[in-house]
Amino acid sequence: MFGSSPAPRLSRRIFVLGGIGAAAATALAPAAFGAAPYPFQLGIASGEPTADGVVLWTRLAPSPLDSDGHGGMPSADVEVEWQVATDDRFTKVVKSGKAVALHDEAHSVHIEVTGLAADADFFYRFRAQGHISPVGRTRTAPKAGTTARELIMAMCSCSNWPGGYFTAYRRMAEDNPGLILHLGDYIYESGPGKGPRRHVGDEIMSLADYRRRYAQYKTDPDLQAAHAVAPWLVVPDDHEVENNYAGLIPQDSKDNDIFAARRAAAYRAYWENMPLRKEQKYTTTGIPLYRRVTWGSMANFHMLDTRQFRANQACGDGWQDCADADLDTRSILDTLKGDERPQEKWLLDGLAAKTATWEFLGQQVFFARRLAADGKSSMDSWDGYRASRARIQAGFVERGIRNPIVLTGDVHAAWANELKDDYREPSSKVIGTELVTTSISSGGDGSDVTEVPDQDNNPHLKFHSKRRGYVRNVINTAQVRVDFRSIDKVSEHGAPVKTAQSFMINDGRPGLEKV
Repeated sequence: MFGSSPAPRLSRRIFVLGGIGAAAATALAPAAFGAAPYPFQLGIASGEPTADGVVLWTRLAPSPLDSDGHGGMPSADVEVEWQVATDDRFTKVVKSGKAVALHDEAHSVHIEVTGLAADADFFYRFRAQGHISPVGRTRTAPKAGTTARELIMAMCSCSNWPGGYFTAYRRMAEDNPGLILHLGDYIYESGPGKGPRRHVGDEIMSLADYRRRYAQYKTDPDLQAAHAVAPWLVVPDDHEVENNYAGLIPQDSKDNDIFAARRAAAYRAYWENMPLRKEQKYTTTGIPLYRRVTWGSMANFHMLDTRQFRANQACGDGWQDCADADLDTRSILDTLKGDERPQEKWLLDGLAAKTATWEFLGQQVFFARRLAADGKSSMDSWDGYRASRARIQAGFVERGIRNPIVLTGDVHAAWANELKDDYREPSSKVIGTELVTTSISSGGDGSDVTEVPDQDNNPHLKFHSKRRGYVRNVINTAQVRVDFRSIDKVSEHGAPVKTAQSFMINDGRPGLEKV
């Protein structure tokens, strides 16, 4: 299909690492066909791997920052061709086809490829309007019940454009992961901001605004590199819509009348710009995001939504000593209708199936108890929904879950936590582990602080770092090695990365062993 065209001009590359070789074609010279301007300015991505397939994504936008949110594309729909191969030069194409990039969906495409070999690496690319896209590498999951090869899984969150450069995405790609989890705050909704870079435009409110903001972020070459190297699993937090919103309740009460429309626009733009399946597509009332991805008999990834259905934060939000946080009627996972808690039930039933060695809960906000010296805790975290946390942790114990690991973003700092059966009693049994990734750039450079704050109140919190970075997890059937990867500066581009601390989590022994 692509071979009938002239060879592409290698004007720039999106690399694929690990000795597999440099990426192949990027853009055909426009003069070759008298073609439209290069439409793949936002790169490419893959996600949602299964044992026989994956989602391939791109969005056509030759002029990404146009104020109408359509990236310089015409009002007509556009045909897009795609290929999947076993090599990065596409000499062995195994799947190909055509799709239509709809103007109504900001000329994004979500190709749900099936029929691929399990637990295998593949390469993919697109062609549209006389141009060939960058090349990405993706990976299928192992078949259910089968032993998987070792997996490098990276996790990240909180990439704020004005906060600094996205060097952590580049360093994450250089670690050659097989899977990447983004745990929220992929974009920020605020105005221009202060820092080494600026958002285009004021605080985003409309569908056009959200589309343009995603386009600005996706022009970043370091983010493009991270998308090109591996499939992603994504969940949003608050800044994809508005800071600290809860369900249909905005942070600022003056926005009550417009918030439902704003949230709907934000969810629509999120789906358009992420490698999600059609079953995760937005509706007029929400977006169905909680889901489960299996990785053979080695791991399950339970991707949670702690923002869309939650009750309002207790006691006016912020850090509070608040008795209402214990109310059983307040849930972080569900909008309660009587005694029904559908997401909570879905999670606990999935854990009870015990189909894998490791049970990863990919979610957004701090899970373990964290008390300040004055006894206050964050009402935006699971500390503000203590009955929800108690039910989930009781589920770990009652169902005999050997290896629950909660994966968290949000707080712009790295943490390693042990989950306790009773946080009031330091000698209480460890029933699980929480890994919290720091931000990609939010919060600026951070600091060298590594002391765990208020540790007398929180002996179960074992590590803390205020630098930027990500977490690298090397997973096999016996253990998970956890490396907290740290970057000293995001105020300057291209800083090196180091491992600030490593831990081991061993099968059947929840908790952290320092390496």
